Amino acid sequence: MDIFLICIAAFLMILGIIGSFLPVLPGPLTSWVGLLILYFIPNIGVSQKIIIITLIFAILIWILDYIIPAIGTKKFGGSKAGMIGTTVGLVIGILAPIPGGIIVGPFLGALIGELLNKADSKTAVKAAFGSLLGFLTSAFIKFIVAVIYFGLFISILWDHKSVVF
Repeated sequence: MDIFLICIAAFLMILGIIGSFLPVLPGPLTSWVGLLILYFIPNIGVSQKIIIITLIFAILIWILDYIIPAIGTKKFGGSKAGMIGTTVGLVIGILAPIPGGIIVGPFLGALIGELLNKADSKTAVKAAFGSLLGFLTSAFIKFIVAVIYFGLFISILWDHKSVVF
């Protein structure tokens, strides 16, 4: 049973790293659930303090994930249409079989969103750049936190490898 739970936790860790770039999946929170599963395995012995601290960081990053792109868009003169376009462009960029779709998609989505919102082309390009910069900043922060959680996961398992395997 322990091996099964560790496999589920590892799957959630990897899903959390992938979720750092997908707008529909909260990366650090997903990784945190993987740590939580380790907490409930009796032989592992993850401390409650680690679970609480990592939860606080995961929630903080989850909240910032909504604020950072908005700050980037607003800082560069964008609107809500640009934010929606960024998200739609990201999803299309991920699904489209083009190289760099995850980068090009949000930019083009924000640009199209701003143009549909009746912005002039100079303002639309500036807002699209701000939206893209905000998205990349947010994704990078989520990725770093998810990788740190994965490192913590590996470290916990490494310390208890004789118990687990």
